[in-house]
Amino acid sequence: MNIAITDGVNLTPSAFELGLGQWSSENGTAGSATYAGAVNAALVPADADFGTCLEMTKTQSTQKLRWMGQTPILPGVYLRITAKVKAVSGNFCAVRIAGYAMSAANAHVNGLVEVGSSVTLTTYGKVVTVQAIVGSGTRAGVDMAWGTVPVYGHFGLDLTGQTGGVVRIEDIVIEDITEAFLRDMMDVVDVRDYGAKGDGTTDDRAAFLAADAAADGRSLIVPAGSYRIGSSLSIDSPIRFTGTLIMPTAARLVLQKNFDFPTYAKAFGDEELALRKGLQALLSYTDNNIFDLCGRRVDLTGPIDVKAAVPDTSSWANRRVLANGQISVSDSTAWATTTVTSNATYSTSQSTTLSNVTNIANIPVGARVSGTGVGREVYVLAVDPGAAKLTLSQPLYGGSGTRSYTFRRYKYALDFSGFDYLARFTIDNVEFLLGGVASGILLAREGDTFGLRDCWMVKPKDRAITSIGRGCQNLYIDRCDFLSNELDVNVENRTSVCVNVNANDTKIRDSRFVRFGTTMVLDGTGHVIVGNHWFQGDGQVDGPRVPGLVFTTPNVQSTVTGNYIDNNFIEWTNEYSPDPNLGTQYSFGGLTMTGNTCIMDDVAAWVTWLSIKPYGSGHYIQGLTVSNNVFKALNGNINRIEKVDTSFADLDYARMRNITFQNNIFNAVSQMTVNPVMVQVTQSSAQSVWSADAAAYLPFGGWARHVESVVAVGAITNAAGARVTAMPFITAEQGAGKNLVNVTWPEAAKGKINVVIRIDTPN
Repeated sequence: MNIAITDGVNLTPSAFELGLGQWSSENGTAGSATYAGAVNAALVPADADFGTCLEMTKTQSTQKLRWMGQTPILPGVYLRITAKVKAVSGNFCAVRIAGYAMSAANAHVNGLVEVGSSVTLTTYGKVVTVQAIVGSGTRAGVDMAWGTVPVYGHFGLDLTGQTGGVVRIEDIVIEDITEAFLRDMMDVVDVRDYGAKGDGTTDDRAAFLAADAAADGRSLIVPAGSYRIGSSLSIDSPIRFTGTLIMPTAARLVLQKNFDFPTYAKAFGDEELALRKGLQALLSYTDNNIFDLCGRRVDLTGPIDVKAAVPDTSSWANRRVLANGQISVSDSTAWATTTVTSNATYSTSQSTTLSNVTNIANIPVGARVSGTGVGREVYVLAVDPGAAKLTLSQPLYGGSGTRSYTFRRYKYALDFSGFDYLARFTIDNVEFLLGGVASGILLAREGDTFGLRDCWMVKPKDRAITSIGRGCQNLYIDRCDFLSNELDVNVENRTSVCVNVNANDTKIRDSRFVRFGTTMVLDGTGHVIVGNHWFQGDGQVDGPRVPGLVFTTPNVQSTVTGNYIDNNFIEWTNEYSPDPNLGTQYSFGGLTMTGNTCIMDDVAAWVTWLSIKPYGSGHYIQGLTVSNNVFKALNGNINRIEKVDTSFADLDYARMRNITFQNNIFNAVSQMTVNPVMVQVTQSSAQSVWSADAAAYLPFGGWARHVESVVAVGAITNAAGARVTAMPFITAEQGAGKNLVNVTWPEAAKGKINVVIRIDTPN
């Protein structure tokens, strides 16, 4: 680039012979004194070295010579000013190139270097060349780096040192030498050309913006250096970093054309900081909604507190995606679990509050609560130290009272818990390598539609995905793989939980979960669990099994369809009820379990695949479908597929309704469970009352409450062999266990009948 060629700019000052009225003895500004008629300046028409030149007698301590013409200063343009000087007589002086910087408002720009290097004349008649380079950027070889505020300058030279000497000066030359500062590729703009210093102290933000504005489709380059950016910066041009940036925590860097982790890593020279800054920019109003890791691995030495990285944002509800890479952790004390034990008072009238909490200042938000009367996966949602109160994610079932509680705050690779609300955030195709050092993801306190898609989470220390509030509303997990850190731990000793949910409408689909203590703890309703494989077995012979999927809402309104349920069972509880006895609320209902493959391998015979555990009295089942599933035991039989866990209470079998166990396949299961069930009764001697026993088949050991039909198989005859044509009547809920149905004939009869019996009423 040469503006004299490309833009037709005339840079060369007027020759001295054209008149000294264009040469100022001051700064070169309009109205300043000139050398026209000056007693210490004259033209020499035929100097042997210079031809026509200017002869000056030095009469001032700094004798100035400035061309009054306005030499343009353009961003990215570098000018070289050259003067040839020789001493003629008198005292020797020093000479240097000098200038005077002017703004667009025709005002002097203060604070700039306006002189070049000084050369002392030592021999009469010897020609000395002095040069200086002026330009907008701080570049090697630039004597006067003026930035982007000056738009023109008055250039010439200074004579310094002793007075009384006489010198001759050849016409001064100004030329564009920008090409000396350009790289081989010409499609770049250097931020230094627009005033960036890269000294770690100067705020270079304005220079970056000026370079971006001038790029016009070209790429910005950031050469080696440390560039301080004092506030948020958005760059629209492509950009390449050799140097690094220093920015305040609250300042965003938005790289619209290079919104990816490798560029941010180059920009900050620190991978963890780059991820924080990338997430900060992602959660802002940009043209990009995906922060792409580009297949890179990010090593974390401590948790990423995403809210702390975005201090001026407390809620976000626009779609954003973190994608395509790997997040790993390195062991450090930053991952250590914080454990606090405190006494606190619980009242069922304030079901999600702990009051009079001792040691409350040490209890962090997000800590898991354990103690007497506390259900699984109860977390601290908020802390009020002044009132000594904690807000809990779920009520406690243990009733009112003052007790000791333990609070454990796990540390997560990505911690969103500082957000008041976060919606529509997706993590796509990211592998978390947690190494038993850190947990995975802690969700925001409130939110909607957080998702994981095509992700791996390998060996989370305590938890993979944790919800401490309702940030899990509409949570979706699609095609993901979760590998526990407890692969070699026996079932009964595992403590990990893969995912918990406090809100509604979870979609967990086509994913795999390997050997967690518990795979899922789901509160709320409307969950869709489809096409997954979760397995929790171990190598023990006749070993126990623990829940893999836990529903904690009685009226769950959820479906479990087409899954591979491997060496664990579904447990259905009401452990988040502050008063777990049945009141006016719905009881257990709304669960559909269909099309699943259910396996147990080398387990104790009492293990089942479905367990209902009421934490209080009076509960019953009011809607349950278990159909078209395959139940198979390997290396030994199990007794049956379902049970009621009566650790706290039994069900009310007199209120059962809308229960279907149909079309299931049983392998190595000693007793099939069917409802309604057809029982065939064969009576070889004539009796008036026949007994149909459905006890072995009825789900949960329930009562024989209703009969759908009684059908004769062949002729019913009396003792004499005559046909009995009268209808019998039935009496349900007979026997000590109320699991028999009596069929009463008007006379003693014999023969065979099929009786279809139900544990429930249809409505």
